Amino acid sequence: MKAPLPVIQEITLPDGRTITLETGRMARQADGSVLVRCGGTALLATVVAAPEAREGVDFMPLTVEYKEKFASAGRVPGGFLKREGRPSDREILVARLVDRVLRPLFPEDYHAETQVIITLLSFDPEVAADSLAGLAASAALAVSDVPFKGPISEVRVARVNGEFVINPSPAQLEEADIEMMIGASSDSVVMVEGEMNEVSEGEMLEAIRVAHDAIKVQCAAQVALAAHVEGANPKRTYNHESHNPELKKRVHDATYAGAFEVAGRALTNKAERSAAFKAVFTEFMATMTEEEKAQHASLAKVYYHEVEYQAMRNQILENGKRLDGRSTTEIRPIWCETDVLPGPHGCALFTRGETQSFTTVTLGTALDSNRIDAATFMGDERFYLHYNFPPFSTGEARMLRGTSRREIGHGNLAQRALKKMIPAENAYTIRIVSDILESNGSSSMATVCAGTLALMDAGIPITRPVSGIAMGLITNPETGKFAVLSDILGDEDHLGDMDFKVTGTANGITACQMDIKIQGLSFEIMEQALNQARDGRAHILAKMLEAVPAVRVELKAHAPKMVRLEIPKNFIGGVIGPGGKVIQGIQAETGTTITIEEVGDFGRVEISGIDPDGMRRAEEIVRGICFIPEIDKIYEGVVRGVQTFGVFVEIGRNTEGLLHVSEMDWKRIENPSDLYQEGDRVQVKLLSVDDKGKLRLSRKALLEKPEGYVEREERPREDRGPREPRGDRGDRGGRDGYRDRGPRSERPAREERSEGGDSESSPSEGGENREDRGRSERSRPRGEQRPDRGDRPAREDRPRGEDRPAREDRPAREDRPAREDRPTRDDRPRAEGNRGGGNRGAGGPNRGGSRPGGANRVKRNDSPKEPERKGFFSSLFGSRNK
Repeated sequence: MKAPLPVIQEITLPDGRTITLETGRMARQADGSVLVRCGGTALLATVVAAPEAREGVDFMPLTVEYKEKFASAGRVPGGFLKREGRPSDREILVARLVDRVLRPLFPEDYHAETQVIITLLSFDPEVAADSLAGLAASAALAVSDVPFKGPISEVRVARVNGEFVINPSPAQLEEADIEMMIGASSDSVVMVEGEMNEVSEGEMLEAIRVAHDAIKVQCAAQVALAAHVEGANPKRTYNHESHNPELKKRVHDATYAGAFEVAGRALTNKAERSAAFKAVFTEFMATMTEEEKAQHASLAKVYYHEVEYQAMRNQILENGKRLDGRSTTEIRPIWCETDVLPGPHGCALFTRGETQSFTTVTLGTALDSNRIDAATFMGDERFYLHYNFPPFSTGEARMLRGTSRREIGHGNLAQRALKKMIPAENAYTIRIVSDILESNGSSSMATVCAGTLALMDAGIPITRPVSGIAMGLITNPETGKFAVLSDILGDEDHLGDMDFKVTGTANGITACQMDIKIQGLSFEIMEQALNQARDGRAHILAKMLEAVPAVRVELKAHAPKMVRLEIPKNFIGGVIGPGGKVIQGIQAETGTTITIEEVGDFGRVEISGIDPDGMRRAEEIVRGICFIPEIDKIYEGVVRGVQTFGVFVEIGRNTEGLLHVSEMDWKRIENPSDLYQEGDRVQVKLLSVDDKGKLRLSRKALLEKPEGYVEREERPREDRGPREPRGDRGDRGGRDGYRDRGPRSERPAREERSEGGDSESSPSEGGENREDRGRSERSRPRGEQRPDRGDRPAREDRPRGEDRPAREDRPAREDRPAREDRPTRDDRPRAEGNRGGGNRGAGGPNRGGSRPGGANRVKRNDSPKEPERKGFFSSLFGSRNK
């Protein structure tokens, strides 16, 4: 069987990179499947839709899943179970981005269950996979027969060094000041989400324009791909709704006036407003017979929802009245407070209208960081935010099923809005938790405001406070009228055409999220919405600063304090110790938590705790382990030794220096022990460290110079001029400077020689006739008593100088016995004791030693060899005569 021939379409990005769309080779039983490749990254997107809608379903049951396979990056999943599990937060966020672009473009009357699955099969670290997910999903829908008002695409746009880049690499994102995901069709923008570094509204709009231009090219490529796929056109036919035009007109005529009147009552309470709208519909249902109710009740409810939709929108467009009576630019009443409860390290309660967030800040160490182990990313988050939306916040009673996708998405938006304002030098791990206690629109923006206040209450020196606002839009395509709404309600979000969330400081935008429910939104409307949002953010920020004008100066008493040190990389092992014993001992002794992280060429040590004394002690211990003396720095040391010339002072762990007697005081110190004893503490200044690592300390440098003190003048050394040449000393004879003294004459046996100092073998002034004494004297063990030398006179009684016999009175060399007639060494009597293995030294049996007078014994090649003696050293080094 031959492999099928796929259909391939290529897209060229502005920087020359190529994206390939391929269909017809993989996952052919799905309604549509496309493999998208860029570099080494490959995504497979599939779409399957049920043939018919389920009974009673009156909405679009769309499911979008994004899955990253660990094998795509050549990794094995971590944890006990070595397989992919529930979706990670990152996978959920990517799936939400795709869902928000696709959902508005399905026909309103299409209710068949539809599932889109995007799987990462191969990952290239230089190509971000999430920037291709929307393109892959739309391409799979384009080659299927599922009804869809597309195609669409998503791209990531970033501004790097002033230039906009489409689908940048992760390395480029590190340098970007604008990073946004844009989803759009060829004629309108549908979705925007991203973070910025306090940019202006004009800069943000320019990024959206650049992204939309790239999306138009990708949409055209999908159309070209679908044109070559059999079955992609025409789309399937369906009939998922049955309507009753007569009933629709009846409901409209009977309820519109009442609904329009309720929309103009300016009811600020959501429950009262809902009850008023419900009363209008209940009054209409009372006019229906029981048979009509049984047959048309559900359909009548759908038609009345359309009446509410029209009444609310027309009241705003015609009269400028919103549901709660505000104008289009007015912000709901705000009140907020901090330090609400004593337990959290920082907390704030922010209330805007009927939306309320109780947000807490918890400070931790590196051990509390949020660890991420995904297929495409591994690392830690030192700043993260969690958002919770309990059912009681909307007056509902339902089961708690864990964190929803909406909660993850809202929390991520608030986290991106605030994280740019956390200083880079912040040493804490910061966890923010927002619990929504009341909700009637824009709870994620309430989280941003409450998060800012909680950070300020916790004492985190944020760069600037951040506020957020949600903007809405009401349009009438027939008349061309539109209204941009500031700080929208929940109903205005539900019944409106846009949900545009913008966060920022007084200097600019930090994050945004926009979802459009209609096609053809112009850039002029977006620009007005952004400018109106800027004014709303400024109003909200002013209210926040009224409650909390500045960041708390000191941390709360029960909040952990943090000290960050940087130590040389080679000291990391010393601080940790074998098996972690050292660091564990420090923590147990001081009641602190210590973490060490290797950063480049140094180690970052973080010490945290509640007790200041314990933290101070832990810091001293760590600094002691990693002590490096610094010149001109003052230390408080401990005296470890006292000498006549000075004292030795320990200024650090295993580090001592000399405090010389001349550096103790400006006056002369005769005896250092008069001033210092071992164990005394003394402040000293490090003056210098020499090449051998010796430290020179001074106490005098820390004392005030006495008035009238005169420095001792140093006398200059006399210049003795250049050294005179010593001249040629001539040939001193011998090999390598040794003089040849000729053959050695015969000597009497050792026992026949005189034991006095005047024998012929005695060392003389010249030292040339010194006898090679036996090993017993030169190498006897230390402490052993010297053999009895008889009645030899004491050294001081021996004749010296002129009293010694003149050299002329000694036998002439030529009169001495010939060397050949002397007894061999082995035949001579030897002294008892240790004869070998000692250090013979100068003049001893070691022929290489120096002789008195500077003349060295010459190795005589003409003398007979001694018999070879075998022993331990000779076995190692050979015979001594070799």
